Amino acid sequence: MLVDLRPARTAALHVRVLQQYLLLLKKYPVLTKSVTSGVLTALGNLLSQTLEARRKASNGSVVSQMDPAGAARYALYGLLVTGPLSHHFYQLMEAWLPPAEPLCALKRLLLDRLLFAPGFLLVFYLVMNVLEVGRPRGQLIVSMGDGNGRRDLEKKMRGSYWTALKMNWKVWTPFQFININFVPVQFRVLFANMVALFWYAYLASVRR
Repeated sequence: MLVDLRPARTAALHVRVLQQYLLLLKKYPVLTKSVTSGVLTALGNLLSQTLEARRKASNGSVVSQMDPAGAARYALYGLLVTGPLSHHFYQLMEAWLPPAEPLCALKRLLLDRLLFAPGFLLVFYLVMNVLEVGRPRGQLIVSMGDGNGRRDLEKKMRGSYWTALKMNWKVWTPFQFININFVPVQFRVLFANMVALFWYAYLASVRR
């Protein structure tokens, strides 16, 4: 009797990656979502820098070098703020507004759009200003305890917060309607992060 000694065919790489992600998501939900948020937020910043460089090159302007510290600041924000805050918000939403709640889909959307979105965008401006204000290029973190930091924050808030919030309502509303009503709660942060890859590219450009 012949025995086939050839090794069993292993799963495709993307299947193994997905299986490992699901395992980590089950064992370490907050940490896994935080790390994923950090990576995708940093990629969003790098995408913004790349698009900005191409725009300057097409206009004949001087193209500056990539700013890895900028991507690091966005990664830090995604790791420490986006991931944990989004995780707990979606968990609380599921408890406050269960699917059996009358008009659940509408109430969830209003909660997300009218409360979470403005507050989260404000947190983004505050935290990123702490990380950015007064820094030489390439420096990661600088405190905003001085007057220049506060003035810089006020300038950016007046100049782009309302514009960014209106764009948030336009871009995110259909995605979030799908996310908070049809995506399983454990995957909502990942779903939002995939959209946020391009959203943070937009925010990085509008705040300049």
